[in-house]
Amino acid sequence: MNQSQEQIPQIDCSNVFSDLLHRPFVCSKVPLELFTKNIPAANQIDRLEDMSYEEFAANWSKKPFILTKNITAWPVTSQWTLDTLLQQYPDVVFRAEAVDWTFKTYYDYLKNTNDESPLYLFDKKFAEKMGLTIGKDLPGAAYWKPECFGPDLFELLGAERPAHRWVIIGPARSGSTFHKDPNATSAWNAVIQGAKYWVMFPPSAQVPGVIASQDGSEVTSPLSIAEWLLVFHREARRTPGCREGICRAGEILHVPSGWWHLVVNLEDGIALTQNFVPEAHLSSVLSFLRDKPEQISGFCRDIENPYELFVERLRQERPELLEEALRQLGGKKRRWESIVNGDDGEGEGQPQKSGFSFGFGFGDDELEEEIP
Repeated sequence: MNQSQEQIPQIDCSNVFSDLLHRPFVCSKVPLELFTKNIPAANQIDRLEDMSYEEFAANWSKKPFILTKNITAWPVTSQWTLDTLLQQYPDVVFRAEAVDWTFKTYYDYLKNTNDESPLYLFDKKFAEKMGLTIGKDLPGAAYWKPECFGPDLFELLGAERPAHRWVIIGPARSGSTFHKDPNATSAWNAVIQGAKYWVMFPPSAQVPGVIASQDGSEVTSPLSIAEWLLVFHREARRTPGCREGICRAGEILHVPSGWWHLVVNLEDGIALTQNFVPEAHLSSVLSFLRDKPEQISGFCRDIENPYELFVERLRQERPELLEEALRQLGGKKRRWESIVNGDDGEGEGQPQKSGFSFGFGFGDDELEEEIP
């Protein structure tokens, strides 16, 4: 980093020819603008200034969208930049994928990296480490959850809810490859500084370059975002269901439950994200917790059965919602049984392969945490 010309090794590579060396170099240098411009009208993620919870619940809970004026009142929107965070938190240690670095160390890396896939700072304990207050009605709050998404049913779990909020910081070209968010949750992602390019597909889509196992526990795809963009972006843009968009500073994007998404930073930047359970997706979350216990992530180790815990809290606080969600689960089970028995009855069609969901780790072991 910051070496003088005299310190840089001078190696004669005139007779070296290697695809193994050349491909990562190309991926680290290819202009991202080649892929983010001229988004087809049919693919564009809807952009709105803001919306009410009633609008969200009625029309938008199952669609991606970008809100351009929803977070303008957050103090962090006007106060946070990479430089101000460096001034305030230089010695705070954050998780950047597999390493724990002070923010100063990560800042130096961010400003000087030429990696094909730069390390992404993604920390779930940032609020405690930075001494932040979160909540609209609390004195000195740094930010709060957007009201348009309504009740977050995982809040019923209190201190037992799984990991759910993160600060995300990274240089241009950093990001995350295609995945689904954990435990069938929905999410919002708010850009504080920089800009992010998103490519998204609905739950049942076959995403070009992404192969998921039958049970959704494993996925095969290119290791780097640039590799996927170079090989599969053109095909993906023509694939039915593809949605694309750029979320800029001061804007927030909604990721519906079960949607595949890839995101890459177009500039050095900061974002805040949170996973939540809206009423419209309660049955999906219950189905995941009940039927895929080996894929549940983010809960503390001493919680042996997250499904039973969540059902019990819903029974105590929102029994009418639980009853409806369980009714929907029963209907899904009957349809599945009719399909496997060779009688599709209602013309439900064939079952779709479920997609891969990145985990957040089960318990407090930071080494198990993966990037959503």
